[in-house]
Amino acid sequence: MQPENFHTKIYSVSQLTEEIQGILEDRFPFIWIEGEISNFSAPASGHYYMVLKDKKSQIRAVMFRMQARYIRYVPENGMKVIAQGRIGVYPPRGEYQVILDYLEPLGVGALAMAFEQLKRRLAEQGLFDEALKRPLPFLPQRIAVITSPTGAAVKDFLKVIGRRFENLDIIVVPVRVQGEEASSDIVKALELVNRQLDVDVIVLTRGGGSLEDLWPFNQEELALCIRKSRIPVVSAVGHEIDLTISDLAADLRAPTPSAAAEMLVSEKKILRNRIDEAAARLENGIKHRLKGLGMEVEAFRKAIKDPGKGLQEEMIHLDDMVFRLQRSVRRFIDKTARGLEGEKRGLIGNSPSAFLTSLRQDLKFKERSLEEQMLRVLHEKRTGISHLERRAGDLGPLSVLNRGYSITMKLPEMGLVRDSADTSRGDRVKVMLSKGELECIVEKSD
Repeated sequence: MQPENFHTKIYSVSQLTEEIQGILEDRFPFIWIEGEISNFSAPASGHYYMVLKDKKSQIRAVMFRMQARYIRYVPENGMKVIAQGRIGVYPPRGEYQVILDYLEPLGVGALAMAFEQLKRRLAEQGLFDEALKRPLPFLPQRIAVITSPTGAAVKDFLKVIGRRFENLDIIVVPVRVQGEEASSDIVKALELVNRQLDVDVIVLTRGGGSLEDLWPFNQEELALCIRKSRIPVVSAVGHEIDLTISDLAADLRAPTPSAAAEMLVSEKKILRNRIDEAAARLENGIKHRLKGLGMEVEAFRKAIKDPGKGLQEEMIHLDDMVFRLQRSVRRFIDKTARGLEGEKRGLIGNSPSAFLTSLRQDLKFKERSLEEQMLRVLHEKRTGISHLERRAGDLGPLSVLNRGYSITMKLPEMGLVRDSADTSRGDRVKVMLSKGELECIVEKSD
């Protein structure tokens, strides 16, 4: 079928696509567009491909590698964004799309989104686990401070350190703390301190600022370097409300540079008071222990009885028994005498001469019996005392010598010789006998 108007232009597909491309690209050279990301992909080429949609429509979009490298976060499906770009047509498929130059999340800044993404990713890797945190030394003697040498942070840190504990060795490692190259400077400084400096702790610090100002401390490379450090790291970046990736990765986070100094170093006066208190407690404890030991020694001393003292106590006991026996005999004699005297008076009153004579004889007999009994008891007690005295003498060293034994001592130190192995041929010895002493030379010892 032929067209009715032979002057009507017939377009090829390519021609029509070129016409549409020209119209769209000329009409929309610069646009802002708002939508939700879906079908996002990031191939190895480094380009970002996605679809931007709202409730009624959708449009394809692409951000080429040269522009994508300037955004600090990675777009995600479901993220609502505002984008800037231009309309372009892709002739091979006859599709139009938005070629993006700028992309920012709605409701939150790009840097804030990048921070949250990096924090989440490093947390999933376990980089912030408390189990990885290293303990800080109780009182560090050398501290490396990585910061700007002209900033207020280092001045505040040094001022607090000097007030709390003077004469500590502080090494300031100068770095840039703001700008594109700052993070690289901090990483190199950390590696330098670990490699060349003998310090107890490292402090990363700078003053407060915006999220952009603090961005060097929100880098993955810095977080990994902190965790690789062999020296504990304290992060004191910004103000108390600021939070950075270095704070999360460090072994200790201090809200401010001044707080870092207070947390690291105890006040010397407090430490001295603690030492004095500990010394006083130690002294009192030693005194109490010595007193207790003295009481134990005294108790042991009293519990150990001297054999001579025991013998003396027995002798005293025997004497006491003799005295009591004598008093008993005397009381008995006196009582008997009084009884006899009464009977005598009765007999005298009755005047029976024969009976009186008999009683007198009986009295004399009883007196002799009592005297003999008393003498016998006294003799037995004296015999017992003599026996105990002989036993005490037999236990003495002189009695042993009297039985034919001797005591040998090695000259010149006068040490007792209990075994022939304690002497050698030619040794001089002294031999104590029951009577006299001998000095001898050993000829043979078996």
